[in-house]
Amino acid sequence: MEANLSLHHRIHASIRMHRNPTHIPKCSPKVLAVLTSPRDNTMRVTTETITTTYKDNWFDRLAINYLSESLQLTAGVKSTRSGYESLIDAASAVSQKFKTDKQQKIVVQTLQQAIPRPILLLASCLPFCFLIKTLLPQTRFTREYFAVFTTIFFSWLVGPCEVTELEIDGRTEKNAVHVTKCRFLAESNCAGMCINLCKMPSQKFIKDSLGMPFNMVPNFEDMSCKMIFGQEPPASSEDPAMKQPCYKILCKVKQKHTSDCSSESDVQSPTTSNL
Repeated sequence: MEANLSLHHRIHASIRMHRNPTHIPKCSPKVLAVLTSPRDNTMRVTTETITTTYKDNWFDRLAINYLSESLQLTAGVKSTRSGYESLIDAASAVSQKFKTDKQQKIVVQTLQQAIPRPILLLASCLPFCFLIKTLLPQTRFTREYFAVFTTIFFSWLVGPCEVTELEIDGRTEKNAVHVTKCRFLAESNCAGMCINLCKMPSQKFIKDSLGMPFNMVPNFEDMSCKMIFGQEPPASSEDPAMKQPCYKILCKVKQKHTSDCSSESDVQSPTTSNL
């Protein structure tokens, strides 16, 4: 009898606790505050420029300084800075001192002097033959070989890059190099310097020195770039890159010298305007 009363009492107590769960804490409305962010902070983040930090090794620093000194010597300009800053400083001086066609010629001359002859011979003759540009026709092997060669020896100049596939004549080849964010374009923030001091002279240098058609396709929206070996670049009048206007606010050339990299009013491209 006493056992039944005790069990009956426990059942009633359990039912009361279930109906009135006073022991369960209420949800605090403060948690909802983390679901939204202040409007001012959002605007501030979207207008900030993300800076990439590069950790250059001894070979990178050696190559950067050598190219910078070669450019200064060829163009007759001088930079008091060191490292990649000296290269950008010298390139900016060239873009201001010379017209666009002269800028491109200076860079081609600089590359001819800066890149050691053994490396040029290595790029043009190994591993199974010599002088690819004169003895071998353009093949899948040569295109893919140049793509790999670029990622190994020139990442210090353009930044992290990798070989990617591209379709040529209905076949897939690994003859392209994708640069995630071009170091030269990001450091200069100048469309004109990208066109006149990188794209155009590089296309000419690789075609003339190594016998390989070469097309550089910069993306001015995200500052990436695609290098395509074995593909002839489009004519200047049809190349979308030639129609890219100056970055205006970000362009370091405009900030220092109040000049545009292009003239939209005259429908001129960075390669036809006088910087």
